[in-house]
Amino acid sequence: MTHRLFPVLETTRLRLRLVVPEDAVVTATLMTPEVSRWVASWPVPFTVAMAQERIATARAQAESGEAISFAVTLRGDGTVLGWAMAHRMPNDPRCGTIGYWLGEAHHRQGYLRELAPALLATAFVWLDLDAVEASAHPENAASFAVMRRCGLRFRREAVIHAPARSRDEAVHIYGIRREECHA
Repeated sequence: MTHRLFPVLETTRLRLRLVVPEDAVVTATLMTPEVSRWVASWPVPFTVAMAQERIATARAQAESGEAISFAVTLRGDGTVLGWAMAHRMPNDPRCGTIGYWLGEAHHRQGYLRELAPALLATAFVWLDLDAVEASAHPENAASFAVMRRCGLRFRREAVIHAPARSRDEAVHIYGIRREECHA
């Protein structure tokens, strides 16, 4: 491995750092049915072994420059709140996706609004992308508000496969081009 330098993002209240093996237990604990219902690839139950595998994959993807997965932590005490991710699209390496989730106890505190601009800017720079998309279930108004606040605009409706539930599901896809981004 090349041992790339991975970004650490800081906002007023948060620090985002590359996920590490020690995050497995808290990741498994935070992934509840209420959280999983909004994310396509995080099933429940989400075991510690599944978290360990997800973290190992995320770290390998970061090393290869294909993606970066951050543990979202509080700056003060390092408490893990959830994850934020940026991935290069396999069919278009100049386009990427961002995603994020927080444990239930951390909802409605403005954390995603705080971290999303830093995540978006890092996706463009660290992955060297021309465009970024994000998607959410049509009823996930909170996620769409975060996307719009970062300047992403509605692009299209789509149907994706949600491995967490072993079915196809509708999503709304929002996007932004690098030159439109002011994050």
